[in-house]
Amino acid sequence: MARRIAWRVSAEDQDRRLDSALANRADWLSRSAAQNAIRNGLVRVNGKVETRPSAQLAVEDDVESFLADPVEPGQLPVAADIPVEVIYQDDHLLVVDKPRGIAVHPGPGHTDDTLINGLLHRFPGIAEVGDPERPGVVHRLDLDTSGLLIFALTPEAYAELGKAMRARAIKRTYTALVHGQVEPADGTVDAPIGRDPTNRTRQAIIESGREARTHYRTVQQLPNATLLEVELETGRMHQIRVHLNAIGFPVLGDMTYGRSRNVPGLDRQFLHASRLRFVHPVTGEQMTHESPLSADLQQVLDHLRNE
Repeated sequence: MARRIAWRVSAEDQDRRLDSALANRADWLSRSAAQNAIRNGLVRVNGKVETRPSAQLAVEDDVESFLADPVEPGQLPVAADIPVEVIYQDDHLLVVDKPRGIAVHPGPGHTDDTLINGLLHRFPGIAEVGDPERPGVVHRLDLDTSGLLIFALTPEAYAELGKAMRARAIKRTYTALVHGQVEPADGTVDAPIGRDPTNRTRQAIIESGREARTHYRTVQQLPNATLLEVELETGRMHQIRVHLNAIGFPVLGDMTYGRSRNVPGLDRQFLHASRLRFVHPVTGEQMTHESPLSADLQQVLDHLRNE
């Protein structure tokens, strides 16, 4: 259930950040959860959606939000013996190779079968890192997107990796197979993304959305399809899928933003987080991790190459 939180800003909250004021009003909400609610378009200031957690409030501003009910302690993620492929770990962080079909953290429809449930089983200390509803989570992937993710194991690493994400210093590269012959072969999509006003389960390019930039490079032209290397400059929900669809080249298998095409063996969007580059938050070492295409996507790609 959603709970309405609304107030008129008084002198007490003047010049306060929106995320701080919201977390103060909704006392069950963590600061990071308040930031997520704002970025997801769930907060309005003076009747307009405000997606900047750092927005400064002024006296007489009207703030309104519809937030999920408080999470009871028994609803927090629990440990479960779920296999997790950890390709790198040290005392501060993990790099995980996520398979398709598994959620990163609990949410509607997925309460105890996520990566976080599996990580709590192997690394119980992660429960104390970051947002208790999604402990250790630095960034996310969609349910049916496979590939690389970073998780923090200490509060210090979590804070530093969060700063790196906000500074766009964590470079995330994806492999995508899209409909059509992409032209120009290389390019950038620069268009703001926000929640679709006509369908709240989707994202869309809208003027009031948050800035979003996606860089792409053609790797191979195939019959009626193009294999791309895609790099995120920003990290909005469904960004790659929304941007590529907007320029006329939707991701193959994407039934939310794309179009149907019968490709043998493909029952999800052809999108894989293939490379991560970042500076280690404690040692300062330059880190690069790569993940080959998962078997189902490689099989689809081989089939198209042989057509």
